[in-house]
Amino acid sequence: MGKLYDLLLQDIRFEEGLNACMNCGVCTAICPAAEFYHYDPREIVDTIQSKDEDKILELLKSETIWYCGQCMSCKTRCPRGNTPAMVIMALRTISQQLGYFVESEKGLQQFAIKRTIGENILKYGYCAATYVVNPELHPEQGPIWKYMIENLDEVMERLDANMHKKGAGALRRISDEALAELKSIFVVTGALDFYDTIEMHASKKAAEMGFQFEEKGIDNDFFNYAFKHNSDNHNKE
Repeated sequence: MGKLYDLLLQDIRFEEGLNACMNCGVCTAICPAAEFYHYDPREIVDTIQSKDEDKILELLKSETIWYCGQCMSCKTRCPRGNTPAMVIMALRTISQQLGYFVESEKGLQQFAIKRTIGENILKYGYCAATYVVNPELHPEQGPIWKYMIENLDEVMERLDANMHKKGAGALRRISDEALAELKSIFVVTGALDFYDTIEMHASKKAAEMGFQFEEKGIDNDFFNYAFKHNSDNHNKE
């Protein structure tokens, strides 16, 4: 077997997610992503079962593996008990580990996610801390989000939140002890090393594209490119 397929075999999600596909297409029929994107879980599983290294490599570099929303609809319908979404998880991890994610528009967004949600977890204890979400980066939220940020204390009081304060409640302050424990989990599980891997490959891609790479933060051209660039070539017509 080839190197890439062997890496897939080492991932428990791949082992649990692919038993024996008979190429019936039920997963594609039920898949919400397949309705809107250039995405076909049946084709992906068929490609993996072929063990063709070139085709697997093409998947790792493609937009395709980033369209799955992980809704697990495929799991509920497969007559063979497969879960293509778990195969997608394994493919995504390998793509990130080996740096192929930077070759696709949607894949490169993993760098932006790491710099935002990923770092928010360690800094604040929340995936999406309301008070650090920049309205300019989320125009889809409309004017409400900008108003909320500008009037945050008033809004949080009306919502009976407990922002930055001790005790129970939404957006409560996470203790230094809890944050330290959270970071230790990231260290032991290898998540911090994984973060460094994302940064390393993103740095190489930035140099290749002629962007100056900033080691921290989101106020730089490469982050903005990864976050905002959209070829508008993902949806089915």
